[in-house]
Amino acid sequence: MLWGMSLPPPEPRVTLAQLAAAAGVSLSTISKVLNGRTDVSPTTRAKVEELLEEHGYRRRKASAAKACLVELVFHELESAWALELIRGVENVAREHGMSVVLTETGSRHAPGPEWIEGVMSRRPAGVVLVFSDLPQDFRAKLDARSIPFVIIDPAGDPAPDVPSVGSANWAGGMMATRHLIDLGHTRIAAISGPEDMMCSLARIDGYRSAMGMASLPIDPELIRYGNFHVDGGRDHAFSLLRAPHPPTAIFAGSDLQALGVLDAARQIGLRVPEELSIVGYDDLQLAQWSSPALTTVHQPLIQMAEEATRMILRLRDGERPNNLRLDLATSLVVRQSTAAPPAPPARAAGAAQQRA
Repeated sequence: MLWGMSLPPPEPRVTLAQLAAAAGVSLSTISKVLNGRTDVSPTTRAKVEELLEEHGYRRRKASAAKACLVELVFHELESAWALELIRGVENVAREHGMSVVLTETGSRHAPGPEWIEGVMSRRPAGVVLVFSDLPQDFRAKLDARSIPFVIIDPAGDPAPDVPSVGSANWAGGMMATRHLIDLGHTRIAAISGPEDMMCSLARIDGYRSAMGMASLPIDPELIRYGNFHVDGGRDHAFSLLRAPHPPTAIFAGSDLQALGVLDAARQIGLRVPEELSIVGYDDLQLAQWSSPALTTVHQPLIQMAEEATRMILRLRDGERPNNLRLDLATSLVVRQSTAAPPAPPARAAGAAQQRA
């Protein structure tokens, strides 16, 4: 402080009554919006939300601390990897005497507009989202009520201030491809997930890096983008394996797609791994039960969900992690679906059988 000068008094905190007057609504309406009530018109709610954000009004931390629910939000619950994530969230919630609420909404990019109203009514301790991102207005509404959120395995590229937990997708794609190269394969195809998902692109980048490091040519025709489901793997595998120069190995960007590749190989008449090697991604339990058992990249889905839930609880308690983005390591699990490529005569016979 400089001598002879004094600092101005701090600006008084805006009151709810002043916010109500500025918005032209009653104090009870302000209270309804703060408490997530749905009996407020969308226009009025938007006006009040804007004022709350402008003045930095937050729901008291004491209320957030009493919340005993963690909400886990998917766009698709009926999947094997969803069960792994649910187990991880439940593990941590159980340790803290909390319950888990499951919600299915929206697309793979973001939850649906109806979700935000519901979550404000439920007022959980925090939200774990299995999406690529969260719209800015949704973030503002959650922040205004001190409801922290964390995104698991973002499919897009979240902003630096968005808490998220993922895995080393590039390393996973590289180690899967490197395994096939080490077995002696040189013509290797890759079937990843949707092209607009960051994890899909990262796995393909890992594949490209492994091929480049081995000085192997990268044929664009051997790179495909599926949907992470069985049908996506099956459809692309039919196209690849019936081509004039089919691959001897396929890296699938998910275990489900790998099962689709396995099904296509069976229908065509190719033996796995004698005539075709297959590597999956995720290491779901079903990978062990396939025939042959699937070589795959282990993605620590349970641990990812556990870390996301722990981050939620730290944010709820007012802690701010130094790094809001956490990537867990992947590893290769070698089983029976990969082997050295067939000798040229055997492969030629297999190709003839495919064309027949």
